[in-house]
Amino acid sequence: MSSLALKDLSKIPDRLASGHRLCAGCPESIIARQIMMGTEKDIVVSCATGCFEVSTTIFPYTSWKTPYIHTAFGNGAATCAGVETAYQALKRKGKIKEDVKFVTFAGDGGTYDIGIQALSGAAERGHHMLYVCFNNEAYMNTGIQRSSATGKGASTTTSWAGEVMPGKKEFPKDMTMIMAAHGIPYVAQTAPHAWRDMVQKAQKAFNIDGPSFINAITPCPRGWRFTPDKTIDISRLAVETCVWPLFEVENGTNYNLSGESQRIADGKMEKKPITEWINSQGRFSHLKGEKWASVVESMQAEVDRKWTALIKLCNL
Repeated sequence: MSSLALKDLSKIPDRLASGHRLCAGCPESIIARQIMMGTEKDIVVSCATGCFEVSTTIFPYTSWKTPYIHTAFGNGAATCAGVETAYQALKRKGKIKEDVKFVTFAGDGGTYDIGIQALSGAAERGHHMLYVCFNNEAYMNTGIQRSSATGKGASTTTSWAGEVMPGKKEFPKDMTMIMAAHGIPYVAQTAPHAWRDMVQKAQKAFNIDGPSFINAITPCPRGWRFTPDKTIDISRLAVETCVWPLFEVENGTNYNLSGESQRIADGKMEKKPITEWINSQGRFSHLKGEKWASVVESMQAEVDRKWTALIKLCNL
């Protein structure tokens, strides 16, 4: 597929039916559809336990129009790698002629924490598969517990804000950079409001020879405490504040910005302050007073530090 015109995208079959049970305003189905628009080939889906799995495959119903495997929380990548290996063996024997693509969907809990070993192993072995992380920055499916993807200062059910604690004390793990450090052919960060950017990156990921990883910011109305109609606005704000830059990494060394992030780097767009990000979500509401001003300052300093480092990696 060489063009991204709407008329071309509309010809790609919809692999995910409506009628799923995701929460109002949840962007996971949006992200999945955009990702799967990246190829016209047949797709096999591996999905780790989490919000997306329990909402799209409640027995005896399913929203999936593809071959689909539900895996445990931590082995989505291992399952997909096993199926891809079987496919390669059958193709070498001439028992399968079709060109099939493989994708794993998992949340940040099943990626940053419980599933990192399986994901790292699949990347190291070089399986021809795409891994997509729905990064909603907590274990949303099981009660909004903090994960290593949860942002500093966020109040969750296991890092609650109070008189003594300002929410989560630690900055989130940088999973995108961890995957780039594997030296795999393709790694990218995406956001659901930037659909063209998402589809283009999915195209690259599906077409490369080897493993690829896409980390998608996934604003959660329930866990982040905003109204469901604000999901796309929050996605855009994540990029405009540089909390979640849009970029890609090829072969672990070639870094490139895209979308609003490229425009910010070029000086064509203003980088918004972290306070706009904080004010948009109830999980940060306790940070608005003077009591935790130092936490807000540290959050801005960390965003600035990482943005400066990314700019250098992109040779800008």
